[in-house]
Amino acid sequence: MANKEGHRYECDLHCHTNRSDGNNTPQELIDRAASLKMKVIAITDHDVIPPETVVINGEEVDICSYAQQQGLVLLRGYEFSTDTYVNDVHILGYGLDWSSALLQREMKRAKLSKSEAYRKLCHLLTEKGMPIDFDHEILRFTDPSGVVHRRDPEAVERKFIFEQMAAKGYAENWGAAKILVQNDPELNVRREKIYPLHAIKLIHDCGGLAFLAHPHLIDEVVEPLGLGKMSRSEYIERLIEHGLDGIEARYTYDKTSYKGHNTVEEIEAEIKAEYGNRLYLSGGSDFHGSKPGTIDPREIGEAGISYDEFYRIFHRYEL
Repeated sequence: MANKEGHRYECDLHCHTNRSDGNNTPQELIDRAASLKMKVIAITDHDVIPPETVVINGEEVDICSYAQQQGLVLLRGYEFSTDTYVNDVHILGYGLDWSSALLQREMKRAKLSKSEAYRKLCHLLTEKGMPIDFDHEILRFTDPSGVVHRRDPEAVERKFIFEQMAAKGYAENWGAAKILVQNDPELNVRREKIYPLHAIKLIHDCGGLAFLAHPHLIDEVVEPLGLGKMSRSEYIERLIEHGLDGIEARYTYDKTSYKGHNTVEEIEAEIKAEYGNRLYLSGGSDFHGSKPGTIDPREIGEAGISYDEFYRIFHRYEL
C-alpha cells in the first residue's frame, strides 16, 4: 500500500508493540522505523498507556528523546477498544495527559474485562471441539528462540487466541479465526468495553485528539445496544456529533479481516469524499511486527500520511 509516488509514507500513526499484541519491543519498533527512514511513528497499543522510557545499555532513557536521537518524532497514543455490541470500533487517542487518574482507571478496567472474557472464549472453543487451554496455551507462550514465557492474564489480547486457533489448524490464519469467532453467536463473547462516546470525551478531558481507526472494519450494518439497526455511516455520524476529531483514511485493509470487496484506494477515496472537509484524515499500517512464517506481514509506513499532513494536525502539540 504505497503512496502514488511509490514511496513509503513518512508518518505512520498506528503501530503496536509487545506491550499489547505486537511482536516488537518499543525500542525495536523505533529502531525498525529509523532503519526505514520514517519521520514520525505512533505507538498506539491496545488499552494500555504508552511507555515513558526505554532501557538503553542498562540506562533508562526518555522514549521520545531516544526516538529523536534516531531521527524520529514519536507520537505516544492509546487505542481504545470501544462498544461492547459493535465489533472493531477502535478510537485512537493522541496527545493525552498520560498521568490522568481517569485514564489510569479506564486502563485497569479494560485489562480486567479482557482477562475474564478471553478465558470464557477458550472454554467455549473447547466445548465446540476446538480445544484451547487458556492457562497452558495462552498464558504460556514460546518466543522465536524457543524460550517459554508466561503472560499476565490482564495482558492477554484476543489475537493471541486467534493465532493459537490457526496454529492448531482450526482456521487458515488468525484473520480467518477472527471471522469464524465473530460469525458464531455462541463464540462471540462480549467483554465490557468503554462506550465510544465516553472514550471521545475521556480523550478530550485528557487534552487529546480522538481518531476513529480502520472505519471499514466496522460492519456495513450494525446494531448498537438500545439504538436499533443503523448503517456504518450513520454510526460514524454519531461519533462526529459527539466530537470525533479525525478518521483513518489510509489503512492496510488488504492484510486484515476486512469483509468487504473495495480496494484500499477505493476506501481512501470514499473516506476523503465523505469526511475530508469535516475531520482530520490520518493513516497507519497497524504494524504488529512479524513472527517467523508470517506471510506478507504489514510494514511500518505501508499506510500513513505525509509529514505536511502530520504537521497540520499536530503542530499545536509539544512532541
